Amino acid sequence: MSATNKTLPLPSPDPIASAATSLRRRITAQLSFDEDRFFLILAVFIGIFAGLAVVCFRITMEWARLYLLGSSLTPSPLRAFLAPCLTGLFISILIFTLFSGAAGSGLNQTKAALYISDGYIPLRTVIGKFITASLAIGSGHSLGPEDPSLQIGAGLASAVGARLKLSRKKMRLLAPVGAAAGLAAAFNAPISAVLFVIEEVIRHWSAGIFGAIVLSAVSGVVTMRLFLGAEPLFRIPSVGVIRWQELVAYSVLGILGGIASVVFSKAIGWLRPKLKATPQTLQFLYPGFAGLLIGLIAFAGFPQVMGAGYDFMDQAMHDQYTWEVLGMLAGLKILATTLSLCSGTPGGMFAPTLFIGAMLGGAVGSVERLFFPHLTGSVGTYALVGMGVLFAGFLRAPITSIFMALEVSGDYSIILPVLVANTFSYLIARRLQAVPILELITRHDGLSLPAMEEKREAETLNVEDSMRPRPSIILDGAKSAAEAWPFVSHTAEPCFLVAIPNQPPAQISFGELRHLVEAGDARLLRDTQAITAVPYLHPDEDLEDALPLVTRYPLIPVVNRADLSQVLGVLDLADVMEAYRKSRSEFPAPY
Repeated sequence: MSATNKTLPLPSPDPIASAATSLRRRITAQLSFDEDRFFLILAVFIGIFAGLAVVCFRITMEWARLYLLGSSLTPSPLRAFLAPCLTGLFISILIFTLFSGAAGSGLNQTKAALYISDGYIPLRTVIGKFITASLAIGSGHSLGPEDPSLQIGAGLASAVGARLKLSRKKMRLLAPVGAAAGLAAAFNAPISAVLFVIEEVIRHWSAGIFGAIVLSAVSGVVTMRLFLGAEPLFRIPSVGVIRWQELVAYSVLGILGGIASVVFSKAIGWLRPKLKATPQTLQFLYPGFAGLLIGLIAFAGFPQVMGAGYDFMDQAMHDQYTWEVLGMLAGLKILATTLSLCSGTPGGMFAPTLFIGAMLGGAVGSVERLFFPHLTGSVGTYALVGMGVLFAGFLRAPITSIFMALEVSGDYSIILPVLVANTFSYLIARRLQAVPILELITRHDGLSLPAMEEKREAETLNVEDSMRPRPSIILDGAKSAAEAWPFVSHTAEPCFLVAIPNQPPAQISFGELRHLVEAGDARLLRDTQAITAVPYLHPDEDLEDALPLVTRYPLIPVVNRADLSQVLGVLDLADVMEAYRKSRSEFPAPY
């Protein structure tokens, strides 16, 4: 036999490999993959990654500050002039050549990624935001690290989701999960981070999404504390007893905070579109020019406005400034932050907002002590409340602002002045500035993103706003079809409700009822197969809940909560559409 006709012997199978393969297949076939459980586990790892990224971000930012501004708390005049100006020009080079998506605070960019790009944030943008924001804040631009940390966390979550090839729906959910982790790690406040993401980033959330956001925020904070310690951002002074007379001063603080929020918002709303309308050659110079003006403010004797300003907030809480200085610092911080934000320099609005509020609160507390020395209120308490006041008025996140003050202070006794001051600030800011700052910036960028405040303030329609009165013909389930037929034979209604004692009403069509009559069926209506169970609604339910039902059933009964057999009215698709049409004409959108 020739060599070409020979057959090679088959290799004997490896018994260990075969057994392993068989075992793996059996396990894979028997295990049911719970995607929701996997998403919760993934949220923990995203929180860890985001926490590590924020740790590196803060270290890089501090290193940049030491290198560019020196080790002293207040930089020398030469460094104050040159560092923000030259660094601003270098940041412009990076943005215009490599990292075009890194400009801005990061908050609106994260929302845009969530609602426009299915939650996808390029890794290049994350790297660019890390580098440029570290340089900007470290060089003294009046910006904060919280918003960039939020975008960095969301970007890392997006990268993980893309690597795992998750579905589009899960990718959209990963962005707020990473955002909460980044913000919590940056601010060392997981509760505030969770509430802010729910209040301002996502429109709809469920128990699963909430659980993922909480897990990511907690794991992000724990990771950050492992490396940087569990010390809070501020050394909170003792709150002490708050007398009821002081609530008047806290009300004044809320009013002033609302006015300051409006001034801040209107300054940004006026300057930012004007700068964006200029040629790109000029836009390239704006970060450097903003840095130069901030250097002039520092040279004039107010270096406190440079950077995030956490150390100076701490000083204000411990009563180290006069009320005149505190008031000037609040005004100059508004100016410096407006310049930095409108120039397109990467950095956040959180820290400047807290700085302005702390200075304003400290000023009100100092004036109160000057005119009413018998009141033993602490200036530090006013500064702490002031942080939440600006947060509620400027960023328009009232719930987050309340819990932020509680979480930072760790003292529940502060809740009453926080509630009073924040409420005044939010209501005044909403009254005088219809469009929130985040929505305003979105419009400047030519985007259409969900306006969370508009959603909160929208007129809510209930079922009772659109239901028709109880129909005159409701068939008695204890009668036969022949007994019911005389009541409906002359009508043109396509279907009827059937009343059943102690049960929700059922439904029968005109054709089914006629068929029973023609067949001579003597059974009671409630015992026939012709009636069908239909879902029911209550008058106080949201009309949105009725939409899926009226598209599937011709008639939906509206029943009493105490007695489901008692029909109060009926609802169909035409009724729902008419209610929404009237709502749009009577209650137009606030902005």
